[in-house]
Amino acid sequence: MEYSSLIFLVLFIAVFYFLIFRPQIQKAKKQKEFKDALNKGDRVVTTGGIHGKILEMKDLTVTLDVGNGVKLKIDRSAISMEASELLKNQAES
Repeated sequence: MEYSSLIFLVLFIAVFYFLIFRPQIQKAKKQKEFKDALNKGDRVVTTGGIHGKILEMKDLTVTLDVGNGVKLKIDRSAISMEASELLKNQAES
């Protein structure tokens, strides 16, 4: 009986890892790659839904041109990967 409990516990941990932890790790890696690949001139969308074009990039902040000469300084982490990719895909279509 002791071995079956151990096997069950190992299987439970393995399933938990592949269904919960691994997808989160992959998503975080993809998000980091996206933020590292941002360049001046890219059109992005923030997590708050603000659309803009990158004018300047620093270590932690990005300056966006949101139109009519309005510039916003935002944190790099506020750029939404999913929304920005949707915007890019719509522009290509």
